[in-house]
Amino acid sequence: MVYYARFLHLYEYMLSKIAEAGTNGQFRTPRHIIRMMVEIVKPKQDDVICDPSCGTAGFLVAAGQYIYDKHKDWFNQKTFREHFNNQMFNGVEFDPTMLRIGAMNMQLHGMENPTLIGKDALSEANADIENKYSLILANPPFKGSLDYDEVESSLLTITKTKKTELLFLALMLRMLKVGGRAAVIVPDGVLFGSSNAHKSIRKELVENQQLQAVISMPSGVFKPYAGVSTAILFFTKTNSGGTDTVWFYDMKADGLSLDDKRNPLLSEEAFEQCFTQPENIVEEVKGKCDIAHILLEAQSILNSPPSEGWSKTGVVNSPPSEGCPQDGVAITPTPQRCPQDGAERLRTQPSFLVPKQEIIANDWDLSINRYKEIVYEEVAYEKPETLIKEIKALDNKRAEALLNLEKMMN
Repeated sequence: MVYYARFLHLYEYMLSKIAEAGTNGQFRTPRHIIRMMVEIVKPKQDDVICDPSCGTAGFLVAAGQYIYDKHKDWFNQKTFREHFNNQMFNGVEFDPTMLRIGAMNMQLHGMENPTLIGKDALSEANADIENKYSLILANPPFKGSLDYDEVESSLLTITKTKKTELLFLALMLRMLKVGGRAAVIVPDGVLFGSSNAHKSIRKELVENQQLQAVISMPSGVFKPYAGVSTAILFFTKTNSGGTDTVWFYDMKADGLSLDDKRNPLLSEEAFEQCFTQPENIVEEVKGKCDIAHILLEAQSILNSPPSEGWSKTGVVNSPPSEGCPQDGVAITPTPQRCPQDGAERLRTQPSFLVPKQEIIANDWDLSINRYKEIVYEEVAYEKPETLIKEIKALDNKRAEALLNLEKMMN
């Protein structure tokens, strides 16, 4: 057992070294970011989980580890053990080397028979996977580009583009069952791009599906291999809409320095407590790591039922106030009250809510800077007459100093 544990640690170390960056737009996702995403979506007992760009299977392993840590009692059921070992974890990867590494990674973490498919997820060869998964966790390749004839045709009906980051979002909508959830990392350009393809995929998520959250991450998260700014999208496939308010979080710190060195800012114990006991550490790590606060906010906003006075859709059950549309949701709500915990969240805070109508009015823009309010401190300047007087006083002192110096020399 000791030998196995040491081998597992060695293998994890090897992954951190050989899978930092790829040649096709792939980047190794930091393990604490993966863990944060898994903690937010909270995999369920009957979930069928997929990563359509699985690489070394980091997301799938983290989902399995979450279940091991949080739900050991599930393994007392034979049906769940069979599900866990055979149907629960699925990955697609076109790079055969990464596929082999991912398979070994999952085996070493106790996943006996995962389904790993060696094909290009965006190609016609993968067209048979549809309405199959209940949870997708992914960090698809950024900045890739494909010719139209290389892309499975149904994806182009959602968003006609050659950009892989947009095509993967369309792919996830095809692969998810109705009611299935997704947490996916995207480059910031997806959030505010002005092309028809960018707008169409955002409209699809907001108008036809249920977009729940956008977590904006600092640009240093993928350093030293990429300085790209990224965000995490959380959405549910409904095919009938359901977006009412979207939770935005402006993440400024992830527990590591945001330069190329990526040095830890917290002790290992404090970092672990951000995940296991966030309520006890959130104030202590403020300014160094936002993960504890994000998990607490996610629990309050995404994973709690609406509080009294709110409908199931998140719209307040009261007559519309002046300046609001007839559904009772203000277009410019500051502060916006959360339907789950009833708390008001100012847009000057890192965590706030934006109603669907406002997103539509802003051309489906999902960038946090579009909605975040910045408070500027008023700077008081002296009157020009006072400044001139101070300058003259300084000139007199300088002239006096020069005169004294000349006297000393003579």
